Amino acid sequence: MFEKLKKTSELLLGDSESIPEDRKVLLSELSMYIKEKLISSKEVQLVFICTHNSRRSHLAQVWAQAAANYFKIRGIKTYSGGTQKTAFNISAVRALKKAGFKISILEEGKNPKYKVRFAKKSEPSICFSKEYNHKTNPADGFVAIMTCSDADEACPVVEGAHYRTTIKYEDPKKFDGTETEAEIYEERSLQIGREMLYVFKQVASSLSKK
Repeated sequence: MFEKLKKTSELLLGDSESIPEDRKVLLSELSMYIKEKLISSKEVQLVFICTHNSRRSHLAQVWAQAAANYFKIRGIKTYSGGTQKTAFNISAVRALKKAGFKISILEEGKNPKYKVRFAKKSEPSICFSKEYNHKTNPADGFVAIMTCSDADEACPVVEGAHYRTTIKYEDPKKFDGTETEAEIYEERSLQIGREMLYVFKQVASSLSKK
């Protein structure tokens, strides 16, 4: 893992007590499912879903993959999608860079495609806005994690999902164009990172007891 990202992750793990108890319950349920799925099938596919696949779902996809790597948990593959496609928001990209991810652009345009890495030799996440049933995402047997209430309500059924849960995050979009935009995006990125690290710390702990 890149040194800056490792240090960020260590700080977030040290701050896990700031996660509210009701959210820990949701996160622990996800941890338990991941553990059981890893034991039975050796692979878990996580698809984070938000309305536009522009901010929260991408942040969660990237942080979840990095968190699994931090705890050396194999068999985790993360994806994201939306009920609509727009573009991976540049402020979310910048927040991930500030945390220590290495990000480069693969394709320019209205819906740019980015390569996101958490370690020098890691397989990169290819991030761009897409609908959740896009051909690059798994079609069945995956975990659907709804990161916003709008997507949760718009998709009462996510076809192909083996398990579904809702872990909502406040949308940083409402601060776009304000003086606190960068601060809020960083805050949301770190919140998601903290919670994904919490999930995979529990997975690692449970697997070590088997």
